[in-house]
Amino acid sequence: MTAPDWVYFLPTVNAGLNSLATVLLITGYLLIKRGHQAAHKQVMLGTFATSVLFLVCYLAYHFALKHYTGASSQPFQGQGVIRPVYFIILITHVILAAVVPILASVTIYRGLKQQWEKHRRIAKVTFPIWLYVSLTGVIIYGMLYHWPV
Repeated sequence: MTAPDWVYFLPTVNAGLNSLATVLLITGYLLIKRGHQAAHKQVMLGTFATSVLFLVCYLAYHFALKHYTGASSQPFQGQGVIRPVYFIILITHVILAAVVPILASVTIYRGLKQQWEKHRRIAKVTFPIWLYVSLTGVIIYGMLYHWPV
């Protein structure tokens, strides 16, 4: 059984959303380092919205794929040394992706409540994890859907 075209397009949408989140995370970081607090706030709220939209599209893809094809994911086709590399990236990505919503929510909450010291402390943990998850999401997409070319 095959799925509608929109289902097969969702991984590309997800990679685009992960790419956008990566750019926004870096932009937000640079803005706060330059002292642009208001712009930082807007960019980081946009980053969070982008990540929420990613999660909705990600879940829609896996549920729709399961519904239409019986398989809930795309198997990795790579062989040789790239195979364990892929699974190391995937496992670390999945584990850290599970904590990003919690870390990001707490970080944003503390920022909105102007708890600056607590916000800065957790942001130092949240930022690299969130950035890693966004970047590896794009890498995983490339490895799953474009490897080998």
